[in-house]
Amino acid sequence: MRRAAVMVGIATLIAGVVAAQGPAGPGRGGRGRGRGVQIQPGEECPAGTTLVRVGVCQAPEWPVPSIVDYRPASTLVVAGHAVPKAKFPVIDIHSHTGPTPQTLDQLIGEMDALNIRTLNNLSGGYGAELKQKIEYIRTTKHADRFTLFANGLDGFRDVEPGYGRKAAAQLEADVKSGASGFKIFKQTGMDTLKKDGTRLKINDPELTPLWETAARLNIPVIIHTGEPQEFFHEPDMHNERWLELALFGDRRQYLNPNKVTFEQLVAERNDLFAKNPKTRFIAAHFGWHANNLGLAGRLLDEHPNVVLEVAAILYDLGRQPRGAHDFFMKYQDRVLFGKDTYAPAEFPYYWRVFETTDEYFDYYRDYHAFWNLYGMGLPDAVLRKVYYQNALRVTPGLPQTGWPR
Repeated sequence: MRRAAVMVGIATLIAGVVAAQGPAGPGRGGRGRGRGVQIQPGEECPAGTTLVRVGVCQAPEWPVPSIVDYRPASTLVVAGHAVPKAKFPVIDIHSHTGPTPQTLDQLIGEMDALNIRTLNNLSGGYGAELKQKIEYIRTTKHADRFTLFANGLDGFRDVEPGYGRKAAAQLEADVKSGASGFKIFKQTGMDTLKKDGTRLKINDPELTPLWETAARLNIPVIIHTGEPQEFFHEPDMHNERWLELALFGDRRQYLNPNKVTFEQLVAERNDLFAKNPKTRFIAAHFGWHANNLGLAGRLLDEHPNVVLEVAAILYDLGRQPRGAHDFFMKYQDRVLFGKDTYAPAEFPYYWRVFETTDEYFDYYRDYHAFWNLYGMGLPDAVLRKVYYQNALRVTPGLPQTGWPR
């Protein structure tokens, strides 16, 4: 019952159930047996209780820990294989980190330890800002380790007739300056308003010159459309992203003033893909379909010009390792590696999910997932494609030499 106000009055309900059952405490052993709240088939247990027998719900005998504080330690004993370094060189196609004189040496050391060969910064900007970043990289002895994608002119603000031609001209200039691709941020299509005050849809015809220019220049467009679908629903007790929504107000898309839905955004994005078959698109974050691999497969089947990347969706792949393994085998030429947040301690979780068949190991962020991960056990040929080969094909502007054959 989505959007039911189940959060309201939980403490009162727990108190009422416990009072009806009589006093209890941590040392009272089996006194709770035989007590509880009866429910009918198909009903849910009342808030503050859980199913203990068919048709019987019961409240805990002592105060319930916070969802934030409850961190059960697994007693499962299974083989584990830490993978601190990727088996093959990696292109991180989805990063927001680039070198500065202060960070260059540290970045290179971290990348070498992880076997990340190339870090692609999607926050390249445009015009003078992008050119300055690229010129700095070219002055270093690590010019082949970092690349940048350009971003939209003025952040797609105040789009009006003529904007598309100006933005396309800026993109062409940015590619001449050294940009390897074009990045569309999630606000475009979801939050950004046109000059007339209406929502800018990602498939707005005014933007067509951008996609045509990207196709002509032979560069990919990486597009982040929407957010996880649960962000568009209120955080009731059935929403698996409850904690994340409680932590981050800017992710509560059910409050979006444009009243746009996940389904609307996906339909507009897919229409963009269909109307621009000569443009190569990288759907960031697996298109937010990693929780529905059937839908992800249909996206690829219907749009040959689209590939996926895996940034920030490891929690979905790792909870369905057999299905994810089969998906990667079938679409092994259509998946790129990406991470999004640059955090060296987190990359090895990706290597472990992709490279091993380990069972039930921790994920690195509780607020993303309340479950553990399993390894997919991908073969070497697929690992090579996901780690670097597919990115080299999709993005010709990446360094093309020095890769293992």
